[in-house]
Amino acid sequence: MPVMDSVRIDKWLWAARFFKTRSLAQSAVRGGHVSVDGRACKPARTVSVGDRLRIVRGEIGFEIVVEALGDKRGPASVAQSLYTETPASVEKREIAAEQKRLTRQSAPDGRPDKRERRKIRSFTGKR
Repeated sequence: MPVMDSVRIDKWLWAARFFKTRSLAQSAVRGGHVSVDGRACKPARTVSVGDRLRIVRGEIGFEIVVEALGDKRGPASVAQSLYTETPASVEKREIAAEQKRLTRQSAPDGRPDKRERRKIRSFTGKR
């Protein structure tokens, strides 16, 4: 296996399993959801060991440090060895997950049933 000193960011994101396909990784980079050392980049930008990446996937944000390079997609255990997530990032994600869980508990369980609709109608005075 040849030793690499840099690899394209879209390939690395795909190999590290942040995105399911390389084209999704390219779209995320083009869309500004990935930054290297605090700067926006293009899909052909190369990453090296020690680079700090900020990746936003939906509502979830990751701040990671590149520990190793890879351009082949392998098992998840190998993919997780390519980077380390900063403690601040882990804490932010846990807090966001907890808030989402609490919000979900207080939300109603879907549409009202027949009995609940009758109560709403009698309360609002509408027929």
